[in-house]
Amino acid sequence: MEGRASPPGEARARRGPAVLCRGPVEPLVFLANFSLVLQGPLTTQYLWHRFSADLGYNGTRDRGSCSNHSADPIMTEVETLTSHWTLYMNLGGFLVAIFSSTLLGAWSDCVGRRPLLVLASLGLLLQALVSIFVVQFQLHVGYFVLGRILCAFLGDFSGLLAAGFASVADVSNNRSRTMRMALLEACIGVAGMLASLLGGHWLRAQGYANPFWLALALLIAMTLYAAFCFGETVKEPTPARLFTLRHHRSIVQLYVTPAPEKSRKHLALYSLAIFMVVTVHFGAQDILTLYELSKPLCWDSKLIGYGSAAQHLPYFTSLLGLRLLQHCLADTWVAEIGLAFNILGMVVFAFATITPLMFTGYGLLFLSLVTTPIIRAKLSRLVGESEHGALFSAVACTNSLAMLMASGIFNSLYPATLNFMKGFPFLLGAGLLFIPAILIGVLEKTNPRPEFQPFPQSP
Repeated sequence: MEGRASPPGEARARRGPAVLCRGPVEPLVFLANFSLVLQGPLTTQYLWHRFSADLGYNGTRDRGSCSNHSADPIMTEVETLTSHWTLYMNLGGFLVAIFSSTLLGAWSDCVGRRPLLVLASLGLLLQALVSIFVVQFQLHVGYFVLGRILCAFLGDFSGLLAAGFASVADVSNNRSRTMRMALLEACIGVAGMLASLLGGHWLRAQGYANPFWLALALLIAMTLYAAFCFGETVKEPTPARLFTLRHHRSIVQLYVTPAPEKSRKHLALYSLAIFMVVTVHFGAQDILTLYELSKPLCWDSKLIGYGSAAQHLPYFTSLLGLRLLQHCLADTWVAEIGLAFNILGMVVFAFATITPLMFTGYGLLFLSLVTTPIIRAKLSRLVGESEHGALFSAVACTNSLAMLMASGIFNSLYPATLNFMKGFPFLLGAGLLFIPAILIGVLEKTNPRPEFQPFPQSP
């Protein structure tokens, strides 16, 4: 009832379970991505070797066989099956996550960020548990799809990221927000780099099962941290129904309801820009491991681990680059520079036939990830504090749609172009990145009140 003061006991109940400390959201994002990156390349390699065994392909992946560039029809079939099952997993997860992450993200504006973080952590835990059963008992690979869907139903990693970025926006001011967003993304990158290095060596030494067990242990710790240690950032959480159209309606209203403090055009076009960036990022990520496993590169699990680590290094180097470039350039110019290096890296991947050239491509991506935190920060400045959850769940929905499109395009295009140009999907990605580069430039030019200026130089 409005106007009635809540008794102390009721106020405590609304805040949820007692917390042991008021921890930040960064450890949650770190542990979640560490476990996911530990599992991702291992799952792709497990599918490769599982289909190789089923089709009688003896896996002659030594350097001598790799020097033979003639097409092997059985190896091509293994590549195609691996790519298609990766697509099925992504399709199953992303279609469910489009609904769940938007619902839960807007719900978190009312009840707080902790419930969403706990649910998303439980979903990731269930996915790891299903993967362990598939590997340990040689179950049908279709169970990977089931685990992916269970994870998506509880919010998925996109829901966890939505709550994470919303909590950062809750406690940061307009000036520090870009760096706080970049710091959170750096946690993603450092976790991914460490997990990649560990996963490749561990697979060679002990096989597939033990890395999945480590991922499960980390996800259990992460769930406990979310429930009892995370410091709630919503000032006054209130009970709210979960299954109601009001949450989805609040997201739609962000883009269609006029308000003096926001521009619907900027919200929509910045969302399109981040959609294109994420499409290329995850599309390339989906096929890179397969690209490196097959001829002419024929990488083993150790090199794949190094490659995956190099793929995550830009999260860290982009944070440093952003901090340095902000002293002399506006955020928009930093984003454009990042997109330029991203395009160069994609072009090098498209023509890479030897290992040094692949790592040159990875090196060119060192500033490729400055773009997304800049766009997230710009978006968060266009809405009110009470709309952060709805905004970042909309961004999570955009990411899910982008990853769905990326899986559909890149995993279908890769086997279709094997016979004439294996690297064609990377060239397509380079071309698509010109769209956000143009959008960001135009939006900054037409913005009547720039949200960010370069840091002043010290006297």
